[in-house]
Amino acid sequence: MTAELSPTDIAKFVASRRAADFVEDGMRVGLGTGSTAAWLVKYLGRRVRDEGLKIRAVPTSTRTAELARQVGIEVISLDEAGWLDLTIDGADEFDPQLNLIKGGGGAHLQEKIVAAASDQMIVIADAAKDVATLGAFPLPLEVIRFGGASTRTLVERLLAEMDVDGRETSLRMAGGEPFLTDEGNHVLDLHLKRIGDVKALSLALNQIPGVVENGLFIGICDKVVIGFEDGRAELRDGASGDVSVTEINLAEAAGL
Repeated sequence: MTAELSPTDIAKFVASRRAADFVEDGMRVGLGTGSTAAWLVKYLGRRVRDEGLKIRAVPTSTRTAELARQVGIEVISLDEAGWLDLTIDGADEFDPQLNLIKGGGGAHLQEKIVAAASDQMIVIADAAKDVATLGAFPLPLEVIRFGGASTRTLVERLLAEMDVDGRETSLRMAGGEPFLTDEGNHVLDLHLKRIGDVKALSLALNQIPGVVENGLFIGICDKVVIGFEDGRAELRDGASGDVSVTEINLAEAAGL
């Protein structure tokens, strides 16, 4: 089975498999969006089917909700859940302080709401997402469609005053049309290259009228699980600073 997977897919499975160990019977679990989170959803679906695992899940996008239902996971809304025991999600970048850039899939608004309503957030990622400083990955900014051009102008004026190495912005497109989030909003991608002060930038961006939410997750992530193509899963704990390594049986990826 692993011979059919790319090294990146193996790493994503390994991270997802290790994070699944934190999911216990009876939990209310936030399920992230993206290719790494999809491995988690499929593995948890197997546990539901084969082990009788009983969880209620709050997906962070319509596509995650569809996949969860397909594999037999009970899906509920965040309002129905009230509060979550755990959220597991991917990231586009994370730094040594476990600050994140998320939103490559355009779901960072729901992802941030769900993560903030959880006792714990665990990020699953391959080693390529581990960076010394955030910013190489474009920072997504969800904006409402009304007045989009003026909102973009205000964002660009703000970036001229911020400690970043790039200031180009682009409207995210999909099939020749502006990309739409689940809430019907547009996404501006900010090509910053390096972000000097993530907290200052996050606060300033969210002060701009028309901006719904940015893709910086600061002080939200508790643990990161990094998957490697050789089957190692490295767990980093943000609170204690502890690092542990677990060997994952790659044969478990079969059939997912």
